[in-house]
Amino acid sequence: MSARLLRSVCTAALAVLAAIPCTAPAGAAPVPDDGAPRSVSALLTDMRKLYQQAEEATEDYNATEVKLKAQQAKVKNVGAGLTGARESLVRSRAQIGQLARQQYQGSSELSSYVELLLADDPQHALDQKHLMDRAQAGRLSTVARFTNGERRADTLAAQSRKVLAEQQALAAKQKKQRDTVRTKLTDVEKMLASLTAEQIAAIAEREEADTDKAQEKLITSGALGDAAPEPETSPEPETNGDAEPEISTEAGTQTVPDTATRSESRSVSRSLRAPSANGGKALNYAVEQIGKPYLWGAEGPEAYDCSGLTSRAWARAGVNVPRTSQQQWAELPKVKLSELRPGDLVVYFPKATHVAMYLGEGKVVHAPRPGSRVKVSPLASNPLLGAVRPDPGAEPLDAESYKPPKLPPGATKGSDTGNNARAGDVSRT
Repeated sequence: MSARLLRSVCTAALAVLAAIPCTAPAGAAPVPDDGAPRSVSALLTDMRKLYQQAEEATEDYNATEVKLKAQQAKVKNVGAGLTGARESLVRSRAQIGQLARQQYQGSSELSSYVELLLADDPQHALDQKHLMDRAQAGRLSTVARFTNGERRADTLAAQSRKVLAEQQALAAKQKKQRDTVRTKLTDVEKMLASLTAEQIAAIAEREEADTDKAQEKLITSGALGDAAPEPETSPEPETNGDAEPEISTEAGTQTVPDTATRSESRSVSRSLRAPSANGGKALNYAVEQIGKPYLWGAEGPEAYDCSGLTSRAWARAGVNVPRTSQQQWAELPKVKLSELRPGDLVVYFPKATHVAMYLGEGKVVHAPRPGSRVKVSPLASNPLLGAVRPDPGAEPLDAESYKPPKLPPGATKGSDTGNNARAGDVSRT
């Protein structure tokens, strides 16, 4: 951790400490009664828990925002229909009034038929009768339009009140979720503010080591198939007796091949898989966003949260995907880790609260956490749930001619933990 980074963290910590009591953050494990310093492992566990809670609250907020936007469009459509119905009703009322005045002034159907009976020219009278029948049909149509217009206006008025009430309920729900996100992010800030620079550095080092270990286990397991990168080192994994080790994701458990199989698989030519045409466009867009800050609820172009980045990238490629990580996991077709291709979405945590875009060679592009920036990270930087493909029917590009997007300088730099700065902008409205 650089000196500049430590100064940034300490400044944020002192600012928060000055405004809050010296208590443990919500959701964190209590400090031991004997006053003994807590282990780095315990602190890291607490921090991860708080970040996961914050991201879960953020995705709930995003889901409600999607529903609120749809409801607002519905309110607008119903309102436009109600306005048109009321304007039509005003015109119908004017026509009904005109008919009433005509009847009052004596130009009624009775007087017209009396004139017909007293006419000197029967043929002329018959011609006049056709005209009177047509006029009568017009008057009946006017009355019907007025009656139907009243009924339609009443129906639309009731519907308008209903959809408006639903919109107000969603807005209230979103406000509550916004407050929840702010509370969770404040909890993270409080925890960071309670730590020394040495503790923060130790936490970052421990999490980096944990990520490296998880990534190595994933790669050496063969779970990524023959397109996985060759690991720098190949230590023997721990096993229980003669049983084969396993690597687990929330989507399933895969058996790790034995040593001989792993050695054989590492001898296979490991070619980089190619994305589909749209997948390549989405990936290029995501790479172009590297370095931009994480901001909860943001969909770009200046800042992103995790699902804001993936949904915007695929939208720019011409493929609409759901806004939130939970919806992306629930609605998009699943794909095995061994079949991952660049552009696929990798989903993390049991509740699908984080998502990244697969870059290839065991790496992803994502907006990690509050306080961090869009960056490239190991595929196993968070607990894997599984992967989905936004364009399952699309054929991949030619693997031999495909060239991955060029990464900008420092694409892999920065912490995936988010503790390299303040927890995030909690002033979002």
